[in-house]
This record gives sequence, structure tokens and C-alpha cells, in this order.
Amino acid sequence: MNELLTAKEIKDNLSLVNLLARMGFYPARKSGKEHYYISMLRDPERTPSFCVDDNLGVWFDAGIGKGGNIIDFSIAYWKHLSFQEVLVKIQELCEGTVIIKPTDNNTTRRRHAVKLPYYKVAEVKELGNNPAITEYLKERGVWETAQGRVKEVYYYVEDEKKLRKNFFAAGWQNETAGWEVRNKYFKGCVGNKAITIIPADTGHLVVFEGYINYLSWLTEHPLSTATVLVLNSISFLRAAISIAANYETIDLYFDRDKTGHEATLAFQKDMPRATDRSMAYEHYNDYNDRVKATIKARDQPEVSIFRNTFSR
Repeated sequence: MNELLTAKEIKDNLSLVNLLARMGFYPARKSGKEHYYISMLRDPERTPSFCVDDNLGVWFDAGIGKGGNIIDFSIAYWKHLSFQEVLVKIQELCEGTVIIKPTDNNTTRRRHAVKLPYYKVAEVKELGNNPAITEYLKERGVWETAQGRVKEVYYYVEDEKKLRKNFFAAGWQNETAGWEVRNKYFKGCVGNKAITIIPADTGHLVVFEGYINYLSWLTEHPLSTATVLVLNSISFLRAAISIAANYETIDLYFDRDKTGHEATLAFQKDMPRATDRSMAYEHYNDYNDRVKATIKARDQPEVSIFRNTFSR
């Protein structure tokens, strides 16, 4: 991600409708320039009462009597984040978009807009061609389970002078055909950010915050037939809850930190049948941390119990 936009630049140039779509929320109906949503700021409702006027850049939730701009919404939605973290989250989700809002008199005069970094995929290869990607996946302990599920993604970004910077990473696709990419130094998305679903059993759903944690779980559950849902970002929690409503058995494997704990509680509030499975990696932050620790312990050289006794 390039230099962070200011609050004013975000408010003036980014679309709340676009942000909501990146988060997995879509209007239930439209009336003229207004978009009506089922509110995502409170308990589920039947009648859409969360209204967005994207031309004006404002929203209003009739159920709570509050409204504001894109930043006000984000603060209300991500209550656990600081103001600066909220700005980062907005830019992360809206990465690659520039919205030029019309002026009040509906003329086509353009306002100054700030270009967000837009990464483009140059090539996608099977694993095994890039030693750095191979080493990264092996260090994470998921090289075997990544086979057929992860690709080598080669992508680039161009500046205003058309100077290109090239990058590569391990990647997997999300539901909007965007590529979630990871390497030792970078975590991001090429294209639109969204959840990833791996369909299988229609009655059993397992949910993860990140794909690496899914691959870590798979090392111990290679024969599982459950449908897998990977958030790719905790901001897609509400969208995941909506999808989970279609499953009878729901297992949650969220991180064992404050954010993961709050996400688990929020999920279980709406879906009481969801089971917290994070005890599987008790004493670790996530499933992958436990897998890496297991590999490290396994690879430690054995020390003979006789070495100290007879070394003198």
C-alpha cells in the first residue's frame, strides 16, 4: 500500500457504496440516487432502513437515528479500531479505486482525485517455479497442503510515468476473482478484496480468518468434506454470518486475540449453533502458529541424555 490518504481525501474521493460492496454488503433496493441496505450496524432486520446517497457521500440508519460520511460509518462499524486504523482499513478495502463525485449542480467538472495503488496480474504459475515462494510456504508449514490450492502470482504496479515495479507472492482467488497474495514481506490483494469459499458438504461449514490458517488446519484434517469459508479480512464478518445461516454445523477457527475473540462472540450471537474450535491451538495466536511450533520442535536435534554425564 502506498502513502496513506488523509481523512479529507478519503471522504471526498471514495464511495461508501463501493466500500460496502467490498465488505460483502449490497443494497436490498434502490430508489433514485438512494441505496437501501439491511443495516449492518445492529441486529438483522427485515426492512432495509440503512440508506446511502453516494452522490452526496452520506448515509443514515433510521433504526438508530444516526448517519454521516464514509469515515463516520467505518468508525461505527469497526468500533475496536483507532481512528488511524479505520483510515487504513478503508484504504485497504478500496484499494485500486478512484471515485470522482459529481458536483452539486450535476456538471461534469472534475474534482482533484487521489490515485490509489492499482496492482495488475502479469502471470499466474503453478507452485515450484519460484524458490522464494516455495521457501515461504515451507516456513509456514503448509507446502504440501498448498499444492493445487495456491498459485505463484506475478503482479506489478505502474506510477504516473508508467514506470513499472514487479512483485511476486503466493496467492489464491477470492469470490470476486481477485487474488489474495502473501509473501514474507507483504500481505494484500490484487483486484477486489472478498471472501474465499471452497464448496463441499452443504451441511457443514468451517470458517477461518486467513487462508494460511485454513491450510494449516488441512494438514490435520486432510479428509474433511466440510465447506470452507475464509474471510481474508475480518471486515467480511457480517457477510460470513449471512452465508453461515445456510449450514447446520458451523466451526469457527478465529485468532485467539482480542479481534478474533470479538469476532467469535459476534458470530455466535447471530448463530448460536456455531462452535468455537480455537482450543485446537490453545497457547498460540492462530492455527498456523501452532503448526510452525510443532515443526520447529520436530526438527530440533535430539540431545543424548548421556552427553552431559560422560562428557567430562
